Amino acid sequence: MLFAGYLTRAIVKPIRAVAAMAGRLAGGDLSVRVPERGVAEIGVLERSFNTMAESLQQSRRELAASRTRIVAAGDLARRRIERNLHDGIQQRLVSLVLDLRSTEAAVPPRMPELRAQIAGVADNLTSSLEELRELSRGIHPAILSDGGLSPAIKALARRSAVPVQLDLDIQRRLPEPIEVAAYYVVSEALANTAKHARASIAHVELRAGDGRLQLSVSDDGVGGASSDDGSGLVGLTDRVEALGGTILLDSPRGKGTRLEVDLPIDLGRGPVSG
Repeated sequence: MLFAGYLTRAIVKPIRAVAAMAGRLAGGDLSVRVPERGVAEIGVLERSFNTMAESLQQSRRELAASRTRIVAAGDLARRRIERNLHDGIQQRLVSLVLDLRSTEAAVPPRMPELRAQIAGVADNLTSSLEELRELSRGIHPAILSDGGLSPAIKALARRSAVPVQLDLDIQRRLPEPIEVAAYYVVSEALANTAKHARASIAHVELRAGDGRLQLSVSDDGVGGASSDDGSGLVGLTDRVEALGGTILLDSPRGKGTRLEVDLPIDLGRGPVSG
């Protein structure tokens, strides 16, 4: 009996403890460790388990940091493209349109066909300019960089094909990656609502406080949305999780869709928005 008790304390209990910790590790809790009190092979097992857990935790940290860098690099590239489009091609197109309008006005009345041709070219250029501006907003909205999250979301609501009710409570500028992530969540959700939901109204709620940004976009449409239907939610999930946040989709058929996002923020950073 004494020997059995010794075996239980020295071997069975430590192995059970390692097995229990292994279960938690497999469930995603990479912070688990076992006390290294065993001797001989049991001690080796405990130390090996802790080394493996530390290695996995470090790999997760490195992966998260890598995802954050990739998202930041993509946002920087999009911002540069938007600036180049705005300061380069768009400005040249505006100048061309103004020149054509001046030329149109200078055409003698006895040449109506020429005036009509110039007017047509100017109209086509104006349409192309509007398309380019819309493309530029999709790449990286200048209003987000210049005005902050609230004005940018209000602009999305105004352009939405579905009426949008806004409930925004943001008193300060947030870190840029947080603002960009929240903006694209709202943009993608409203686009999906317009394309697929057959909704009569959408609601956007945004709260920033206690170190968290809580965002939800909901509608009264047909529901049935999925992250596997090519709606862009996979990319949004990568972006949100790269910042340490969570994203949840609730879309029962016939009962509308609700997308909820929770992001960690530091409200002490960034200037107060006007």
